[in-house]
Amino acid sequence: MTLFLGVVRAKSFARAATEAGVTPQAVSKAVRTLEAELGVRLLHRTTRKLSLTDEGARLFELADPGLRQLDEALAQVRSARSEDDGLIRLTAPPSLGVHVLVPLMQQFRAAYPGITFDVQLSDLFTDLVESRIDVGFRSGTSPGQNLVARRLCDLPMTICAAPSYLAQHGEPKTLDALARHACTGFRRPVTGRMVPWELNVDGDLVFQDVPAVATFNDVQTEIAAVRAGIGIGQLSMHLIRDDVAAGRLVPILRKFDSNSVGLYLYYPHRTHIPVRVRRFIDFVAEAGRVAALTSV
Repeated sequence: MTLFLGVVRAKSFARAATEAGVTPQAVSKAVRTLEAELGVRLLHRTTRKLSLTDEGARLFELADPGLRQLDEALAQVRSARSEDDGLIRLTAPPSLGVHVLVPLMQQFRAAYPGITFDVQLSDLFTDLVESRIDVGFRSGTSPGQNLVARRLCDLPMTICAAPSYLAQHGEPKTLDALARHACTGFRRPVTGRMVPWELNVDGDLVFQDVPAVATFNDVQTEIAAVRAGIGIGQLSMHLIRDDVAAGRLVPILRKFDSNSVGLYLYYPHRTHIPVRVRRFIDFVAEAGRVAALTSV
């Protein structure tokens, strides 16, 4: 049953075998044995496609939640020998990995050295239950209604430029002047859509398109372009704090800084959260901890 559920989740005998640590032949045999015992076909198999029969879909729907609860119960029992030991699975976009997750992990392991982490970095929104993730981090808006979400801090967006650019082209003092400058732009990695700049204009959030001379779908590359003097960019302060401190980037037009973007911690609704995960959540949510990592 466990191997059958693994095949359905992975949509592949080979991937299910890898995750279970057995051979694809063993997985195939287990599914055939289950089908023979039940007297029904559970999966349609071709060389290119794998799909559930009606009976297989029904079995998966009924059995999957129970097996997940059993796995969680067994994991909690195994970890009961030490509530301070065990694995915590995290997910976040790559832009938060170096600047936020790594410092938090280092600080938490200093207090609880028996903790280990498994980190999955992706710009795609991760299904925590499907991927068996304990805690997720996202920038933007609240992740969703079916999750417990905490806004940890604001992630200010500021307009900045390299000293070399300002020396050659001058510093714009108004938004009208900014429109005459070369700027960089960002496209969402998933949709490819251009992201307008978010500006705080007299207390109101204003979205403005800019004359982009270069657009990127990777924020670190955009930062490198602004640092190289290609154009003026609107960047998240937590990603450029070292550049600002070292003088490689200069914030400008600061009165238009936007605080609409937030950093969120989120996790599934669970009746029983492992103690180590609860401690990590409370540790991260402690007042000012994450803000200290993201401010300049």
